[in-house]
Amino acid sequence: MIKIAILASGAGSNALRIMEHFAESPLARVVLLGSDNPSAGALDHARRMGVPTVVWTRADFAGGSAPLADLRATGADYLVLAGFLRLVPLNVIEAYRDRIVNIHPALLPAYGGKGMYGNRVHEAVIAAGESESGITIHRVNERYDDGAVIAQFRCPVLPDDTPATLATRIHTLEHRRFPETIEKDIKNLKKI
Repeated sequence: MIKIAILASGAGSNALRIMEHFAESPLARVVLLGSDNPSAGALDHARRMGVPTVVWTRADFAGGSAPLADLRATGADYLVLAGFLRLVPLNVIEAYRDRIVNIHPALLPAYGGKGMYGNRVHEAVIAAGESESGITIHRVNERYDDGAVIAQFRCPVLPDDTPATLATRIHTLEHRRFPETIEKDIKNLKKI
């Protein structure tokens, strides 16, 4: 069985969907939710689901040893970034190379990179007059939103969309597609 650690900074709706998806799975289970935000809603979801939690400080990320030690202590095999806003330390990336995935609320490579998250992305998409947006699930490397694309799913940008209405459509897509894409990726990794 694959052990998943989720890293989340915010409300945690994607983290919750992933924990629910794998709660009864014979393939994988969530063994840790780590956050850089002590008031993240994701931590509350994890506690309700019986998933252990840890909060890391900025100093923890500066050296990277605390996050890696906590991940190894759980036996985590696979990392999922679900609204995690901090760059993953290099030692963690090296330890989990090709086994860290992230979700981004746009069709990368457009509207990605440092500082491009949440409503900032949706505002940029609408300001550019795009007729389409979506989500990208990708591997994590040393740079923001730069890893190999695993999957992309599209949705329309409507003429009267606001960042909030587009965000609602994107969240619906994320909640449906992220857990199933993680499951497919884990199955593919097990074949290697």
